Amino acid sequence: MLVFSGLTTLVTFVLIPITFAAKGPVTNLAIVNRIIAPDGFQRSAVLADGKFPGPLIQGNKGDRFQIKVSNRLRDDSMERSTSVHWHGIFQNGTNYNDGTGFVTQCPIVPGNSYQYDFKIPNQAGTFWYHSHVSTQYCDGLRGPLVVYDPQDPHADLYDIDDESTVITLADWYHIPSPLVTPPFISNSALINGLGRYPQGPSSPLSVVHVKPGKRYRFRLVAMSCDSYFTFSIDGHNMTIIEADGVNTQPLLVDSIRIFAGQRYSFVLDTTNKTGNFWIRAEQHAGGDGGPTGFANGINSAILRYTDSPNMDPTTLQTKSVIPLEETNLHPLENPGAPGLPYVGGADVVLNLKLGTKSTSVLKYTMNGAVFIPPSVPVLLQILSGARKAKDLLPKGSVYTLPPNKVIEVSIPAHGAIGGPHPFHLHGHAFDVVRSAGSTTYNYANPVRRDTVNVGGNQAGLGADNVTIRFVTDNTGPWFLHCHIDWHLAAGLAVVFAEDVDNTSLKDPVTPAWNELCPAYNNFTSASQPYSREYDTTCAD
Repeated sequence: MLVFSGLTTLVTFVLIPITFAAKGPVTNLAIVNRIIAPDGFQRSAVLADGKFPGPLIQGNKGDRFQIKVSNRLRDDSMERSTSVHWHGIFQNGTNYNDGTGFVTQCPIVPGNSYQYDFKIPNQAGTFWYHSHVSTQYCDGLRGPLVVYDPQDPHADLYDIDDESTVITLADWYHIPSPLVTPPFISNSALINGLGRYPQGPSSPLSVVHVKPGKRYRFRLVAMSCDSYFTFSIDGHNMTIIEADGVNTQPLLVDSIRIFAGQRYSFVLDTTNKTGNFWIRAEQHAGGDGGPTGFANGINSAILRYTDSPNMDPTTLQTKSVIPLEETNLHPLENPGAPGLPYVGGADVVLNLKLGTKSTSVLKYTMNGAVFIPPSVPVLLQILSGARKAKDLLPKGSVYTLPPNKVIEVSIPAHGAIGGPHPFHLHGHAFDVVRSAGSTTYNYANPVRRDTVNVGGNQAGLGADNVTIRFVTDNTGPWFLHCHIDWHLAAGLAVVFAEDVDNTSLKDPVTPAWNELCPAYNNFTSASQPYSREYDTTCAD
């Protein structure tokens, strides 16, 4: 029995197998509470269409996406207002539909709906969607989004690319996110929505079916809210062809280290193979981490060839000899960072030092400021007449940027415990001219992506100065934040407000968007939604 908003409701346990039935660019998403047990442990969750992960949303380059999100949440043990962010989609001209709570919109309240309406004219690749209110996506609101390119320049490298070749990785917690306390250690890793936890039952694992003699384009999505993973498939190499929605020159690897928010496409050649093979996604400390190893099938799924027996693999893991190194990734099209080829060779140069601040709980800072979600979204502040950084809330966390300029951002991560920290920039892909763990600057053909590990204070993972560059060609306020959701909740974020003077002209909002804040304010004044100061104390 669970209590939802004072009502006693009998809940039937449902085990939801993941099939990734695809939904088109015009669709509905119902955000609901449901009891699920993806690793054998039952808990209430926040889900898109009642599934974990949520359904695959797909379309083609150039499509218009119209996705109506309806909030039907009733479980007061978790956040009940919601929003959906379309991670990696630039939202050029539709900043207000970026789905970022308290930056570009007020959340959608229970009983209400909102239609996200945006075009994707110049992007293709692997993306995902997730809640962007508090730590709600840790409770389950996350799913894959794929934009196919009918003119894909890599098309001759693979034979199969469909809903069966999407692989999602997620950390999973057995209690609601508002009740998780530090250290934020997950109970299990889920691959395509299924997994096991230590000392738990031998619950079903995901099975990825392949045929011999084919080349598959797999789309790997890290949906974790904390952990990062080392991904591999026993007995197989992988050829990476995409990073975060950007085509790359093909790169052969045998393991992929992937951080929260990142995505890769890789080609798997099944020539001369048969049998069952372990798919491995070992969790590591993305601040805290989760169970390690593979005993009893934890951190695992199965790659099964046609006509192979329905049994667990007996394959053994071998030492990685050609692991993915970010500095070896290079864009296939239009390589080269904007600006001049030396440190500081940009129009605007920013240094965003990560740190911590001890109050009653530990807070994260960027240049000494803790990001605290404002009561009025940044976009609404701009539309209401605020123009200068000093006038925009939260104070110290909003940087105004001029239009059509090259921006260089350096992020020294030495002072931020709990690393490595994956940082995601909304509204842009950026060139990583200096990667974590490297002292070399590459302006000629650096990897271009939207989520990057900036290191931290963890040995071997780049406690140094990651540097990125991008051009301010997308009007509106855009979030830059750590994608470890506990760290974001503790303040590890800033907002870049681009071309503030012309935001109202280039990003005119809709009447439906204007109705979100009054509804949210009425909801919060009439109820007492869950809120708290997150204690994010982390050990080194």
